[in-house]
Amino acid sequence: MKIRAHRNIALVTGGARRLGKYISLALAENGFDVVVNFKTSRRDALKTKKEIETLGKQCLLVQADVSNSRDVARMFTSIKKTFGRIDVVVNNAGIFEPSNLFSTTEQRWEKTLATNLKSVFLVSKAAAEIFQRQNSGTILNISSVGGIKAWKGFLAYSVAKAGVIQLTKILARELAPYVRVNAIAPGTIAMSEDDNSYFDNANVIPMNRYGVPSDITSLVVYLATTSQYITGQTFAVDGGKSIL
Repeated sequence: MKIRAHRNIALVTGGARRLGKYISLALAENGFDVVVNFKTSRRDALKTKKEIETLGKQCLLVQADVSNSRDVARMFTSIKKTFGRIDVVVNNAGIFEPSNLFSTTEQRWEKTLATNLKSVFLVSKAAAEIFQRQNSGTILNISSVGGIKAWKGFLAYSVAKAGVIQLTKILARELAPYVRVNAIAPGTIAMSEDDNSYFDNANVIPMNRYGVPSDITSLVVYLATTSQYITGQTFAVDGGKSIL
């Protein structure tokens, strides 16, 4: 069911490609004008913008490194200038690089924590200042099952995503009652039938299949629109993998 919104505005960080693109399009399909943030994927961003506009919604592209406070401030200045408000922020930007204790260099540690955790803090802080003036707003953080379980071989990634879950809880307490903050922890999500970027076998997942983007986007839309009494929660969307 499509929602009827009074020009609701959503920001999706890393919203130009892969899961971020699907989230951007799902929000547009459900009544949102969308701010698509990207860092380097300009070609993908332009394609996503065209698809959003085909759905009859407005799309603002903002190139910004969301782990950089100046870029984040510039991004929100652009949003306020264009739309004057914001209703939903989806902190999706992230990197996924394997490394264990001995292969995790200081540089990789800092890059992963900056991209996957610091960015969530910076963007949420900037959005919260607007939300508090509006007395309304929703923050959705894309964490990972790697933030729930200790993933051997993904040290920095797992630590960063665990930090996102804890940050979600703290923000939910600090920003209540007018701002809701929740996290989604995807398991293995195949972006297409021929996507071979995953690293575990479907037969070790209780539901015996990989996830698809709609498994995530349907929850994003629900938490962004229908849900009004859920905050501080992390939803594992992983076919039951996290309970093993």
